[in-house]
Amino acid sequence: MADVRVTYDRVADAAYVYLTEPHARVQSARMYPCDPVGADAMINLDFDEQGRLIGIEVLAASSKLPEYLLLSAERLDTEGT
Repeated sequence: MADVRVTYDRVADAAYVYLTEPHARVQSARMYPCDPVGADAMINLDFDEQGRLIGIEVLAASSKLPEYLLLSAERLDTEGT
């Protein structure tokens, strides 16, 4: 199973799922905002220069992602430790 890096900021209630190598430093060239009808959340898709999906940002993450995923995510806020 592949290791996937996930970060979470509880204050912003935003999570980011990285779809690149765990230690790769790939920059986003384009962001495609998605506002799925009926989902009550915003999802942003990040693409690199070659058009590959490199990451997914989920806003309102606490109501959209499984709790175990957020609990195991790398915390970006000061409440994480």
